[in-house]
Amino acid sequence: MVENNNNNNNNNNNEGGKKGQPKNRKFIAQPAVGSTIKHVIGVISGKGGVGKTFVSSYLAVLLKRKGLKVAVLDADITGASIPTAFGINDVKMFSDGKFIYPAVSLSGIQISSANLLIDKPGDPVIWRGPMASNLVLQFYSYVVYGCDVMIIDCPPGTSDIQLSLMQSIPLDGLILAMTPQGLVNLIANKAKKMADMMNIPIIGGVMNMAYVDCPKCHEKIYPFEEPDLDELRTSCPVVSEVPFDTSISDYTDHGTIESLNVPYLDNLAQGVMDFIHLEEKR
Repeated sequence: MVENNNNNNNNNNNEGGKKGQPKNRKFIAQPAVGSTIKHVIGVISGKGGVGKTFVSSYLAVLLKRKGLKVAVLDADITGASIPTAFGINDVKMFSDGKFIYPAVSLSGIQISSANLLIDKPGDPVIWRGPMASNLVLQFYSYVVYGCDVMIIDCPPGTSDIQLSLMQSIPLDGLILAMTPQGLVNLIANKAKKMADMMNIPIIGGVMNMAYVDCPKCHEKIYPFEEPDLDELRTSCPVVSEVPFDTSISDYTDHGTIESLNVPYLDNLAQGVMDFIHLEEKR
């Protein structure tokens, strides 16, 4: 649990670090005064275009349906798409002059995103890495949340922002999003190895666009060859397999992700719940 009631957002005391993360971390970001963030889960990928935003947004929806208070921090500054999935591009984060507050979706999910700060969602955010990294940390440290779990939609890759996230924000665990192609898996392994080097556990993996469900016989057709899920489970305790499903893109593109009902991430959501319960018993 991370809860802060002081103004020291630049705390260098490493004793507050999460179990399993390096004790020699030089900096751990602290939540804003009055903000409560009990658990933080990051969704990562080795490259873009593998369905990471779907995993982040729909996992948040499923956890909300299980009764948790949920926040989503959109850390993909230059490719922010979480507000689009939730249909809140016309809603802005706001301040009362003392605190900054996230936007809130129809079902009550708290959301911070660069797209909720700019006038036109289609305008590019043309920033260098350090500026983008700093905004992500400010979303964590200067915005007031009240959540049981925060989902961070991380940018793809293993570069500056990802490193800042893993070094500065007390992540409980990570979820790895990927697709079945061999090249993608090679790159996904780099993201996993980065998590291992930072001693942050992988909670689960999501194999997106894994198969096509035949509309006549409902046989699974694997356009990229059938992925070896058993091998994936050796490094990811919970593995979800998501097919090509037009309803996913339809609901996401039209901002109605909270109305989507598909079973593909049910086991992941339960795995996250189980992981959280274990963390709270430690």
